[in-house]
Amino acid sequence: MRTLAFVLALAACRDVPDPPVPIDAPEGEHVRLATFNVRRFFDTACESGACATDDYEALPTQAAFEQRADQLATAIRTLDADLVALEEIETQACLDALLARLGDVMPEGVLGEIGTAASVDVAVLSTRPLAAVHRHRATNPLTLPDGTVTTFSRELLEVHVQTERGKDVVLLAAHFRSKVNDEPARRLAEAQAASRIVNERAMQSPGALVVLGGDLNDTPGSPPLNALVVDGALVRVADDLPIGAQATYVYQGNGQAIDHLLLAPSASVVRLPRSSKVWRDADGWGGSDHAALSSDFVLPY
Repeated sequence: MRTLAFVLALAACRDVPDPPVPIDAPEGEHVRLATFNVRRFFDTACESGACATDDYEALPTQAAFEQRADQLATAIRTLDADLVALEEIETQACLDALLARLGDVMPEGVLGEIGTAASVDVAVLSTRPLAAVHRHRATNPLTLPDGTVTTFSRELLEVHVQTERGKDVVLLAAHFRSKVNDEPARRLAEAQAASRIVNERAMQSPGALVVLGGDLNDTPGSPPLNALVVDGALVRVADDLPIGAQATYVYQGNGQAIDHLLLAPSASVVRLPRSSKVWRDADGWGGSDHAALSSDFVLPY
């Protein structure tokens, strides 16, 4: 985690336009957070019993698994983030493969395993030691409009770290219900519950940088995003990008912003202007069909 002056110099070295900094911008610790749906990173064990070519669970050879881990690790390393929320990580073996390749820069990580066969789960990687980890899927049931009780589709994984100067950073990794065999009421309930949890955490830790990140499977202006941004008062940080540059996923030829970083507003956190970036090398990033998204923040001294 670096100073504001350092990150501006680094941006210049990368031939990226310097973000405009107000004259009264405080000095402080720079924190970059990112989210990246890696797309169905499966290990070499068939857990579902259905791993043929057309089945959902892929069964890579050991060589193919190692090659995919190399590709993803390179993509994650390039983000140069302090914490990264990952989506679609199948097992601890997959996370361990990434940690083995990223140990010099991101030695810490935790998986939000939900325990079903061939589940693609969320995870968080960090440059800093994990001070605390909380899981919300089992403790926060969701009630749908018809009275049905359900759960978050995947774990809502909450990770706490401290900066070198002891500032608190909280990243909650999420992956809301997919639109395949859609359950829009469940996705809305996930957003409403996540909004409550993020805001509660921000109130409990008023000096912390608190961010919800992940593949939320819906776009700005949708009921789930409105539950977070309008009703929940979270800030969708990619709104500092031109609308056409916000897309993280391409569906039927159209770009959609469905991967998000949402900031709980705090007087103790400065959002670095125009620092958000969508990382892509084709339709996605690092062999995924999703682009990655990062944004920078400053915790004043």
